[in-house]
Amino acid sequence: MTADMWDVIIVGAGLSGLSAAYLLKKRDAKLRILVLEGKDRVGGRTMTTEIPSANGVDHWDFGGQWVGSTQTHVLELIKELGLETYPQFNIGKKVLHVGGPSAKVRTYRTSTPALSPLVLLDFTQLIWKIDRLCATVCVQDPLKTPFAVDLDSMTLHSYIEQHAWTSELKDEMGLFSRTLSGMEPSQMSFLFFLLYAKAAGGVLRLLESTPGSAQELKIKGGTQQLSECLAERVGWKNVRLGSAVTAIWQDAEHARVTTATDTLLCRAVIVTCPPHLAAKIHYEPALPSQREFLTQNMPMGHMIKFIITYQTAFWKEKDFSGEIVAGSSTNCPFSATFDATSPSGNAALVGFIAGKQASQWSSKEAGERREAVLSSLVKYLGPEAASFIHYEEKDWAKEDYSGGCPVNVMAPGLLTYYHPSLTKPCGRIHWAGTETATEWCGYMSGAIQAGQRAALEVLAELCPTTLTQDEQEALWHNEAVNSHAQQTPSTNLMYLSTSKAVVITALTIGAALLLARRPNVLQNLKIYFTNVFSKTKSYTFLF
Repeated sequence: MTADMWDVIIVGAGLSGLSAAYLLKKRDAKLRILVLEGKDRVGGRTMTTEIPSANGVDHWDFGGQWVGSTQTHVLELIKELGLETYPQFNIGKKVLHVGGPSAKVRTYRTSTPALSPLVLLDFTQLIWKIDRLCATVCVQDPLKTPFAVDLDSMTLHSYIEQHAWTSELKDEMGLFSRTLSGMEPSQMSFLFFLLYAKAAGGVLRLLESTPGSAQELKIKGGTQQLSECLAERVGWKNVRLGSAVTAIWQDAEHARVTTATDTLLCRAVIVTCPPHLAAKIHYEPALPSQREFLTQNMPMGHMIKFIITYQTAFWKEKDFSGEIVAGSSTNCPFSATFDATSPSGNAALVGFIAGKQASQWSSKEAGERREAVLSSLVKYLGPEAASFIHYEEKDWAKEDYSGGCPVNVMAPGLLTYYHPSLTKPCGRIHWAGTETATEWCGYMSGAIQAGQRAALEVLAELCPTTLTQDEQEALWHNEAVNSHAQQTPSTNLMYLSTSKAVVITALTIGAALLLARRPNVLQNLKIYFTNVFSKTKSYTFLF
């Protein structure tokens, strides 16, 4: 046992922890900073691996892989580190299969799914309602959101059941939830879903690959480089791998952090691991009950990611984009696939087995999973999909010190009762991680923002003169939110039944019934809505 003294100890060498360490070092190079990581690598929920490809071997991301032009924190870091991005390929036909194994497999080219006219009307009214609610959410203080208690008392599933008319759209929204969080709509609070979407700038921005969306860009060489480059700048001597933290004690003089082999003293601690893992650390004295309850009740998504390399990008030759979206009722194991051809031209597809599909398929043999994936790809893209070079997958639920991917979610009731404790410091302990972000929560950019915010909190205590006036004011505002958060009185969501909402819904239903007798008008309506969706970035309907 050793008893070293540090200024700051950071738990977790993912993007959040290393971003915190880097900012601390930049502001005060004299600070003694130590990053402790349970894994044998840095990167957290990012992991770049070499696998066989058409031209030898190449790099692919088996964790987080996309960034977008509206994700300012990660883009600033990419620029500072001298890395490059390239666009997600999305040219060609996309495939949609929802509604059961015998349902029609549709193809489309726009950003709007190939929905039937009635389902498109349903989609329009549902997204309009959700976007209206999303606009009212206060990300910094969710309790200030109008009708927060009501919104947090229901699941995403219950809201969809109440407001979607068609079973096909309900299936599609389930698929949306799986690919977004690795969870089913019944497992997350509807208010949490709205907050998550608001932090990204809108609902459909989360799933698109168009400019400004979540799947817009990728990083040449892979995303794990971000953490590796940060570790180099912090100094590898200040990063200890294979050093899982088991306990944190604190008193008036210092904090004591324990691993399997060391006991270390410090002035401040930043915990950046996912909330469900932070809950497994022993704290003395015990953390406030609200913090304990929150972290013990934030389940992590379940996602299996696979990469399949090919000799050529045959889907491009057949005018497909590589994007496939399949519902859980279709007997297809994956929820979505995309083109994953590398910058050097090595052809590949990436796919995600998520939510209940991940739970069902994770217990099966890897070979059975692979054959089911290939069989579905043959069905949607043609027989060429069976002739692959290499198939590799990553089940994040089996990854030590991750226990799932991509993000922890909140069940009903947590936001309105326990949310302030997610970021509120507990003595010398500060909290980071992408789940605590207010911009692009759940993404790499959110992880960076959260790490930087926690670093500023520590600097305010250890060396406040390094903070700008704006940074001090932002911290004072955060402290005020955490200290004075109050529940919004519970009340029925009457604003969903305002005269405007009633009129729009009635007109939509009436239009569907009337136009059902005139197929040519239905086709024109579908073309109209398709054009509207393809020309607007936010997909918000303004009436």
